[in-house]
Amino acid sequence: MLLQNTYNFFKIKPVASLGFLFATSSLMIGVWAGALPFMKERMGLSDADLGLILLLAPLGSLTGVLLSTKVYRNIKVGTWLGVGNAVQALLFCVEVFAPNPWVFGIALFFRGGLGFLNGVATNAVAVRFEKQYDKKFLNTFHAIYSIGGALGAGLAALMFKFNLGSTSQVLSALAIILIGIALLKKNYVLHDYFIHSGSGFSMPTKSILGLSFICLVVFMAEGSVVDWSSIYLKRDILAPLSIISLGYGGFFVAMTLGRLNGDVLVPLIGEKRIVLLGTLLAALGLLLVSQSVEAYVVILGFVLTGAGCCFIVPVLFGSASNIPNVSQVQGFGMITSGGLIGFLAGPSIIGLISEQWSLSVGFMFVVFMLCLAAFVGGRSGLLK
Repeated sequence: MLLQNTYNFFKIKPVASLGFLFATSSLMIGVWAGALPFMKERMGLSDADLGLILLLAPLGSLTGVLLSTKVYRNIKVGTWLGVGNAVQALLFCVEVFAPNPWVFGIALFFRGGLGFLNGVATNAVAVRFEKQYDKKFLNTFHAIYSIGGALGAGLAALMFKFNLGSTSQVLSALAIILIGIALLKKNYVLHDYFIHSGSGFSMPTKSILGLSFICLVVFMAEGSVVDWSSIYLKRDILAPLSIISLGYGGFFVAMTLGRLNGDVLVPLIGEKRIVLLGTLLAALGLLLVSQSVEAYVVILGFVLTGAGCCFIVPVLFGSASNIPNVSQVQGFGMITSGGLIGFLAGPSIIGLISEQWSLSVGFMFVVFMLCLAAFVGGRSGLLK
């Protein structure tokens, strides 16, 4: 059943082409995560400095939220898909090559905004594909995102093994992305339509805010792994250089394996139970990370965090597209804005906590937030 669903996904060329875009940003994140400790050292940033600069990315995301309805009321989604993701990949390179914190921060701001807008576009088209082909694809799309992250982390680890540093890694990833987008462009321009035609951004209801909070916390957990796992393993755990990317890589492998089963398992288990059990498992994983001093036990904790988070985001994104009397762009904006803020602001908060106490205390903060998300998810009326 799993293999059949995956086969159906790749058999449909427009669907598989969209899957490539889901993989592009996470591929770059995987390489970026491995480069971050060296970027931090090169620019002479403390944990608090890095945390504050990273806050520019969620500011960019908030700008994207405010602009999203205007952008997608005037630009067809097929035009945006290739261009938006190509520019985002270039901005990752600017961050890695940044000569000073100013350039790094500006690139973070624009990447945050583009990341939000790209996420709206790809997920809106993914939901449209589910309706068009009457098949479940959303978990598989997010599995492809996870595969991209694991490949990025694996690429970084492999190239480090051969003494090829962050410059070679990020340029290799950029080449893969730009060539892929160029080859698949014909499948993107087929989406010759607007995904928003209503009014501008409106305030969410209390129920939607609950889902947005869960999304914020889950993305905060993901962001903490992306931005701090390599630093934690390298500096605090004193792990060998060749395995510092495996915390992030293991996290995304677990996400991938879960999501490849998600289109089958989520309907069986139920959305509410998925959110409740998933947030608690992720909390257990980060608890293990924060309390262990052994590198491979810490990596196992990151893996458990990925297993807990794997189903939650597709469930929330699916709910965002089915809110009554709300357009897809507005629905994604209301729920995923919380997620992107959590993904990008969460690591900044952890950096500030680390500066005052330690990174392990920062991970414990995320454990507390995941427990709160479990409580909110259990009481949500929008989850079946």
